[in-house]
Amino acid sequence: MVNLVIVSHSKKLADGVAELAGQMVTGGCKIAVAAGIDDEENPIGTDAVKIMSAIEEVFSADGVVILVDLGSAILSAETALDLLDPEIAEKVAISYAPLVEGALAAAVSASTGDDLQTVLAEAKAAGDLKLQQENK
Repeated sequence: MVNLVIVSHSKKLADGVAELAGQMVTGGCKIAVAAGIDDEENPIGTDAVKIMSAIEEVFSADGVVILVDLGSAILSAETALDLLDPEIAEKVAISYAPLVEGALAAAVSASTGDDLQTVLAEAKAAGDLKLQQENK
């Protein structure tokens, strides 16, 4: 089963997104959080090593999808991929979908047994649905 990693600059935000997505996957895919940095005075940020550890925590041969909140989280996720064993990294993909909508859609898709590319597509499509509502 494809599993998910939620990456955010804010641990509170990531925990909330994981809680919402977790409601959709009872008994389904695993969801790990990699958020914030280990600095009590300035906890906002992302940490590539923390992301790498989260990927390893939920890794399966079917793959892992990383969902991110902001652009610099993408850079940290890319660095995490560079730090991983290449055999693991090739089965991990970064989603560029909006974090909340993408995480919920990815969680549902992954929990139904969809493959990595389908989970990525479902996450992206969730963002598109929100844009369609704007244009009603």
